[in-house]
Amino acid sequence: MKLLPQPEALRRGGFGLPDLLVILAVLAALGLIAHLGSEAMVRFQPPQITPTVSLDPRNLPEYAARSTLRMFIALGCSTLFTLVYGSLAAHNRRAERVMIPLLDILQSVPVLGFLSITVTGFIALFPGSLLGLEAASIFAIFTSQVWNMTFCFYQSLRTVPKELAEAASLYRLSRWQRFTRLELPSAAIPLLWNAMMSFGGGWFFLAASESISVLNQTYTLPGIGSYVAAAVAAREPRALAWAVVTMAVVIVLVDQLFWRPLVAWSHRFRIEQSGAGDVSGSWVGGVLRSARIPALLAEILAPASDWFDRLLSVLLGRVSGSPVEPEAPGPDRLFDVALLAAVGLLLMVLLHFILVAVVPGELVSALRMALHTLGRVVLLLVAATLIWTPIGVAIGFQPRLARLLQPLVQFLASFPANFVFPFATLLFLRAHVPIGWGSILLMALGAQWYILFNTIAGAQTIPSDLREMADSVGLRGLERWRRLILPGIFSAWVTGGVTASGGAWNASILAEVVSWGDTTLRADGIGAYIAQATHEGDWPRIVLGIGLMSLFVVGFNRLVWRRLYALAERRYHL
Repeated sequence: MKLLPQPEALRRGGFGLPDLLVILAVLAALGLIAHLGSEAMVRFQPPQITPTVSLDPRNLPEYAARSTLRMFIALGCSTLFTLVYGSLAAHNRRAERVMIPLLDILQSVPVLGFLSITVTGFIALFPGSLLGLEAASIFAIFTSQVWNMTFCFYQSLRTVPKELAEAASLYRLSRWQRFTRLELPSAAIPLLWNAMMSFGGGWFFLAASESISVLNQTYTLPGIGSYVAAAVAAREPRALAWAVVTMAVVIVLVDQLFWRPLVAWSHRFRIEQSGAGDVSGSWVGGVLRSARIPALLAEILAPASDWFDRLLSVLLGRVSGSPVEPEAPGPDRLFDVALLAAVGLLLMVLLHFILVAVVPGELVSALRMALHTLGRVVLLLVAATLIWTPIGVAIGFQPRLARLLQPLVQFLASFPANFVFPFATLLFLRAHVPIGWGSILLMALGAQWYILFNTIAGAQTIPSDLREMADSVGLRGLERWRRLILPGIFSAWVTGGVTASGGAWNASILAEVVSWGDTTLRADGIGAYIAQATHEGDWPRIVLGIGLMSLFVVGFNRLVWRRLYALAERRYHL
């Protein structure tokens, strides 16, 4: 009898402690997921009362685990959506003209807006089960994560180095091979940092997605977000403090077990013509490299992976010689006319729906509120750029500094700022700080990190040989910033600015209305207007508020950010 050859991973030696750790970690994760999944299968039928949230701190570990599972499911859905949507928008010129403005609009719709529209549908989709509310909560978290990631991936595909794109055409790579060999590696670093930021943004909206109060109905899912909402309503500072400590532990664990290994792994995708120098490492990555099981699984699955690669290469075809479709003025004009007609018809229907219940004077008042929120967003963007851009460049350029500061930055960005809003409310009351100004600080706590993370990613993608050349020719100070750093990070900064702007508008709904028990501070802004209309189930005013917010976000994107994107594609990429 002929013996089959052993895999290389087995021939290198026996299993050791790293393999035992990997096996135990996988079994523990599967067991935890199975337990948490079973908790979502309980019966529920509106108007039945949803499960109550106990303020006993002993329940916090399970609540935190359920919230974290929702976050990772939403992150997986966001990643899949990003790869598909971003690729279609980057490679199909006609689709891009619809998909990117649509992305602007979707980014501008607040999480509460999505919840108002979808929560009833998700409950009907899973009748008699709590799974409908779970799906609604995960979808709300998804909408808080996905737009930033999609913008980042789309922009990364549009700024792939030209010589590499030409090489893909020269070597007649299939579309699938171009995607996996060129585009994903080129976008890996910025996409990873934006995924980290999006994950942190999901924590920010966790309370709204687990303690759902829309259309005069309140639904509560057990989780750390709903725990915080219950603690605020009960005016229990001790329970809130326990939630803050638990959240800190969760963020550190997620960073060490998930993000830190991915950041260390992503350094292999830097575009370098010289040695990459010192790079940050990860103890989890060290364990996985020492274990035999990952290499064994890779060898076993290699034939299936190769077959899948060949299948998609055949199905998707080869890369054409031109990265975009040829110009076709006639069809393009018809397409533009049809698109404008559809948008105009939709606006007329919405305007009629609003005017039936809202007097013209309130329209003017809502517009004034939107202008106030716009002013807060602009001040936030300017301050965040001046403060965080130099810090982001320093972290991106110095791996040793990154190893020291990345956990702190990740912790600050991931920590849900609205968990400290009750403490901020007490501070504003005692210090007599107007909520109109205080809300800028609260919005910044959730939105400023987009600029920092994108700046770090942009700085890390500047090749080391360019930095070494700048040092050799004596570029220092402002001249170094003008000739190397600003052009190198410009595209990433624009992506950070777009997503920070959208995040700030979204955060205004939570930041312009803060409360502690029965005490509520309300700023004069469109965020507060939407929050009140959503809580009351006032559909005309919900549509008016969301429509105005979308109009401002899309208008600002088209007038400012789109032009900066075009400048980045034309002048500031490798």
